[in-house]
Amino acid sequence: MSQITPAQQLFDLTGQVALVTGASSGLGRRFAQVLAAQGAKVVAAARRSDRLQDLAATSPNIVPLAMDVTDTAAQAGALDAAERGFGPLTLLVNNAGIGGGGRIVDTPEAEWERVMRTNVDSIWHLSRAFAQRLIARERSGAIINIASLVAHRVGMSSASYAISKAAVLHMTRAQAFEWARHGIRVNAICPGYISSEMTDDYLASPAGQEMIRRVPQRRSGQPSDLDGTLLLLASSRASGFMTGAEINVDGGHALA
Repeated sequence: MSQITPAQQLFDLTGQVALVTGASSGLGRRFAQVLAAQGAKVVAAARRSDRLQDLAATSPNIVPLAMDVTDTAAQAGALDAAERGFGPLTLLVNNAGIGGGGRIVDTPEAEWERVMRTNVDSIWHLSRAFAQRLIARERSGAIINIASLVAHRVGMSSASYAISKAAVLHMTRAQAFEWARHGIRVNAICPGYISSEMTDDYLASPAGQEMIRRVPQRRSGQPSDLDGTLLLLASSRASGFMTGAEINVDGGHALA
């Protein structure tokens, strides 16, 4: 029987170099800070450079990177820039995403394309480029894709957003299957309704309050509710035998 690893060592990310997209606010900002607090070197990427500078000021383990995930032609250069900060990347957190419009018949074509380009295409291209680098270097690594509770349930959000997050889950499985032999683990987190800039107005509305009453825990989530799941999937010691998994963090909402 192997020795028991103390929890502090189990989630120690010293030596890991992470790229977190959508890091200028909300969950991405929290993810960057949590990974950095556990010893990882973090490249925080987003379009809003001023906010990234504020984030980088909170930890010597965080450097900012101005990056538009939808600009696929610029991704190779962005990855080069990220690696100039702390060295070869070992962890990718695909967090960048946007909400959608309304019902299918009312959604403009441009809106559909915008959601898919941000929420699906960017993950496809960035994960592929990240994996290619690891494979060429014969190094292991991990990808964490941020999906959503609505990937499993329609009618809780716009159709385009729900469809995009369902695609993220299936992409996670395909990536995990293909890249497992290279030592690359790919897993997904499916948050429920978490307090953020994107959701706070809705959660405070009558419709949002009614939705919260249907959550078994009778509350919405806080970004800190995702800390443990993020660290589990980021640590090869803690989740070395996990790939292709999806973890709901939703207060039991999927059961309601």
